[in-house]
Amino acid sequence: MTRVALLTALLLILTACQNLPDRQEGLDSDVAFLKAHHCLEESVDDVNRIHFGPCLKVIEINGQAPLVRDDDFIELPLRQALTIGTSCVYRHADGTPIPATVETADFQVRADTFTRGGQRWYLHAHKQARRVIGCEPTLSRSFHPTRSTD
Repeated sequence: MTRVALLTALLLILTACQNLPDRQEGLDSDVAFLKAHHCLEESVDDVNRIHFGPCLKVIEINGQAPLVRDDDFIELPLRQALTIGTSCVYRHADGTPIPATVETADFQVRADTFTRGGQRWYLHAHKQARRVIGCEPTLSRSFHPTRSTD
């Protein structure tokens, strides 16, 4: 069982790495990359399971549908203020969405937020994966929740 878990984790890591834009991509074209869809999850050590937190999807940028690349990233211009429209949904214990929990929220990007080309960014539905309510988009350079749940 341990081998299966380790193999699965390794495959997930390798798959995630393959989905990232090339490190040099975007440097010359003055764009940053924002993940179009991102779900939070957190390990619950005391019961040895994964808690599936809320998912966030970018639904519009400045009132327009975003152009999502094949790698699920959106190219954003540097040094420009933007309004990013998001949709958040909570998930059941098996990871499936709970439609009744869908909320929308706007996230304001300042002109000084994206200043370096090629950087990858993630909008989280919240700061942590557990014990949260509502859609409070949080911008991060990390794929993982901003805060661990106590």
